[in-house]
Amino acid sequence: MAISTLARRKATTFLSSRFLYSTSKYSFSFTRGFASGSDENDVVVIGGGPGGYVAAIKAAQLGLKTTCIEKRGTLGGTCLNVGCIPSKALLHSSHMFHEAQHSFANHGVKFSSVEVDLPAMMGQKDKAVSNLTRGIEGLFKKNKVNYVKGYGKFLSPSEISVDTVEGGNSVVKGKNIIIATGSDVKGLPGITIDEKKIVSSTGALALTEIPKRLVVIGAGYIGLEMGSVWGRLGSEVTVVEFASDIVPTMDGEVRKQFQRALEKQKMKFMLNTKVVSVDATGDGVKLTLEPSAGGDQTILEADVVLVSAGRVPFTSGLGLDTIGVETDKAGRILVNERFATNVPGVHAIGDVIPGPMLAHKAEEDGVACVEFIAGKEGHVDYDMVPGVVYTHPEVAYVGKTEEQVKSLGVDYRVGKFPFLANSRAKAIDDAEGIVKVIAEKESDKILGVHIMSPNAGELIHEAVLALQYGASSEDIARTCHAHPTMSEALKEAAMATYDKPIHM
Repeated sequence: MAISTLARRKATTFLSSRFLYSTSKYSFSFTRGFASGSDENDVVVIGGGPGGYVAAIKAAQLGLKTTCIEKRGTLGGTCLNVGCIPSKALLHSSHMFHEAQHSFANHGVKFSSVEVDLPAMMGQKDKAVSNLTRGIEGLFKKNKVNYVKGYGKFLSPSEISVDTVEGGNSVVKGKNIIIATGSDVKGLPGITIDEKKIVSSTGALALTEIPKRLVVIGAGYIGLEMGSVWGRLGSEVTVVEFASDIVPTMDGEVRKQFQRALEKQKMKFMLNTKVVSVDATGDGVKLTLEPSAGGDQTILEADVVLVSAGRVPFTSGLGLDTIGVETDKAGRILVNERFATNVPGVHAIGDVIPGPMLAHKAEEDGVACVEFIAGKEGHVDYDMVPGVVYTHPEVAYVGKTEEQVKSLGVDYRVGKFPFLANSRAKAIDDAEGIVKVIAEKESDKILGVHIMSPNAGELIHEAVLALQYGASSEDIARTCHAHPTMSEALKEAAMATYDKPIHM
C-alpha cells in the first residue's frame, strides 16, 4: 500500500479552528438598473467588498434575483480601493526602485542615477485600482446584478433603507439579506488619526512625500508591508509593538528568520513596548513610550506615524439593534455553520463575523453562503486558508504552526530546505528564505507548510491543495517539479520530512 493511501486512512482529525479574516470595509451603493423598492429580491447583499461582490455574482449565477448595496460608490471594498490592491502596487513599485539601487549593478545593469517620481508611482497605483473597480461593475452587468450606491440600514429583516449617494432614499426588499460590510481601522485610545501626520493604512497609501522618519505602531501584516514600502523609498522605519513578537500567527522559527531579514533592510523593531501618548502639535510627532510591563518612559520622534493595530468589524449605522441581530463583545456578528444569524433570512460573511480578516476568506464565505441560500451545500475550511505577508521576502503559510502542533500533543516530523540550496534562487541572486513542512509522524499527513521566499504567496498554493486533500509529505516529494524553479524547494522540504533531501 502506498504511504499516501495509508496517510489518508490513518490521518488524525485535528482541531479545526474557524479563525480567519478578510478586508472589505463596509460598502454600499446607488442604482444601476435598479428596480423599484416594491420589487423583492431573492438576495440583497450589503457591502460590495471581496465577500459582498463575490456573493452577489454567485447568487446571480445560481439564478437568484440579486441586488448589491455599496456606500463607497466604487466596488471592491477596502481591499481593492484602499487595502490589498493599492498596497501591492506600491510594494511592487518600491521593490523595483530598491532593486535598481542595490541589485541591478550585480546583473550588469548600471545607471548614473535613479530617483523616485512619487506622483507617477501613486498614479500607477490609482490606475490599477480604477481599472479593477470598473471591471467588477462590468461583471455585475454581465451577471445581471442590481447595483445600488448608497448607505444601507435595516428597517426590518427583509427591508433595507438606502440613503443614495445622489441624496435620495430608496427601500430595497429581499427574502435573504447578506451583511458583508467588512472592517475598519482599529483606533488606539488617545491617538487621533488625521491622515496627514498620524495616518491609518489608508493615509499611508496616499502620502505626498517620503517621510524621513516613519514610526509604525503594530507589527502585523499591514504595518510591516507599509513600513517596507516607505523604507525602500528612503524612510527610517521603526516598528513599535506591544507584544514580544511580530506577526503572532506566524510559525516561531520562520518568524525569527523573517525579522532578521527585515532588520537587514534597516527596519528597526521596538518589541514589548507600549505607546503611552502621541503628540502631533509641533512640526513632527512625538511618541511617549514605555515597556509593556511598565518602566521608564522614553521619547521617540517621527515625521509620520502609521497606526496599524488591527481592524474591527464595521457595522455602524446598519441598524442591527432594530432587528435584533446578535453580536459578541468584539462587535462581530454571530452566525452558524450556514452563515445565518439568529434572525431568520439575515446572513453575515467576511470581516463582520468571527475569524481572521482576509479578503480571500471573505470570498469563500460569500460563495458558500449563497450556495446554502440556493438550497445547495456550501463549504469553507478555515484551516485551509493561507496567510501571506507581501514584503520581500514574502512569508506564506497554511495549516498548523509547530507551536500549535506541539500544544495538541501530536507526534510529528519537520522537514526544512533553504533557498540558498535552490538553483533558481541562486541563479536570480535572490536566495534568502526557507520552506518548512510539518507532518504527522505515523501517517505522514501534512499538518502545516511555511514558506519565506520571493513570491512565497504564489508557492503556497501547492501546499494548500495538498492539505485540502489530506496529502502526505511523500505525495509532494514524489510529484515531479519543473527544474529550475523555486517550487523545487517545497519538494525538497517534503523529501526532508519523510526521508532525506537530494540537494542538501
